[in-house]
Amino acid sequence: MPELPEVETTRRSLEPPLVGRRILDVTVRDRRLRWPVPADLESSLTGARITALRRRAKYLLVDTDRGTLLVHLGMSGSLTVVPPSRPVIKHDHVDMKLDSGWRLRFHDPRRFGSMHWLASSDAPHPLLNALAPEPFDPAFDAAYLHRVTRRRASAIKQIIMNGELVTGVGNIYASEALFRAGIHPATKARRLSLERCARLVGAIRETLGRAIELGGSSLRDYVDGAGNPGEFQTESSVYGRGGQPCTRCGGTVRLIRQGARATYYCPGCQH
Repeated sequence: MPELPEVETTRRSLEPPLVGRRILDVTVRDRRLRWPVPADLESSLTGARITALRRRAKYLLVDTDRGTLLVHLGMSGSLTVVPPSRPVIKHDHVDMKLDSGWRLRFHDPRRFGSMHWLASSDAPHPLLNALAPEPFDPAFDAAYLHRVTRRRASAIKQIIMNGELVTGVGNIYASEALFRAGIHPATKARRLSLERCARLVGAIRETLGRAIELGGSSLRDYVDGAGNPGEFQTESSVYGRGGQPCTRCGGTVRLIRQGARATYYCPGCQH
């Protein structure tokens, strides 16, 4: 699933070809996404000029002079700028014709993504209203993480993936950040000291920052706005490396299941 690094990479790659462009036409081929594509999306976007691209958690916001398009990539979605000669294939659900001649295309095989129209850039929306601080937000610091974990017996990996406490730390990046911090993923959250919380906050930021530098992770379908896959998976320390030697201590990386999600860790490095 595209997470914070993948959405941020998409935003950065789409910004140059989109900002300042006018949308000349919109074609919706299938409205059956996670939530139906709004019936007025075509009329709302046709003629609009794109003024900025923003990201909030795992949501991409395309600001225009008429309002804002809110996009969620779901589990398999991608938003790319393609030439007009590019053939339409199955699961190309939405096309926006730009005044540059190119198309902004939304492709989503599993249809868990979504598109929503906001009347203005600061309009409230249920998907955005209750979002917690982001990992790079100054509000997400050691004191905050220590405070919100005091009465929580859940495993720390589940806590940092809880979007009501911090947004954007997906499964891959949670495993990698906990490895960087030297914290066992099954550790009860309330047992973390302030010092270990500080270490974990730093590790989360370092992990996500590096993932953004490498264009995110492409395990299945993900590509950025230019159609390029991410490369973070090529240098992961533990994720996807169950049974292989730890890159730090040489011990064996283990795989467990937490909340039906795969968790990778090194028992020698993480306590």
